[in-house]
Amino acid sequence: MDIHEILKYLPHRYPFLLVDRVLSCEPGKNIAALKNVTINEPFFAGHFPHHPVMPGVLIIEALAQAAAILTLKTMNMKADENSIYYFVGIDRARFKQPVQAGDQLILKATIERQRIGIWKYSTQAEVEGRIVTEAELMCTVRSKQP
Repeated sequence: MDIHEILKYLPHRYPFLLVDRVLSCEPGKNIAALKNVTINEPFFAGHFPHHPVMPGVLIIEALAQAAAILTLKTMNMKADENSIYYFVGIDRARFKQPVQAGDQLILKATIERQRIGIWKYSTQAEVEGRIVTEAELMCTVRSKQP
């Protein structure tokens, strides 16, 4: 999926859209997506100017966005103004190596289970084949409240 297709599935926009391309997606199973980390990212101005490192919480957010695409494709849905995708939980998050400007972050999510509207994923972010972050994420799709 290119960026035009991704925009149909995610409501996020600049500067918070953190998925540039979907490399593979098997609905109901797993996804692999790409985030190009560039020095032009707005967070690098303050984190840290002398050593630009992508904040860990944004790596987790990028993994959740990839998982959201997988969920919506599995449900045969696209982003709309009547629903929203929420975090329910983040467990066992580990940050093994800093992600720097110039890295290509490969975002992987595998559905572990889906029960009563809660989706659980095993996720990993990799740079050059090395795991830099891993976490178990739980998310849900809900209707917006007026």
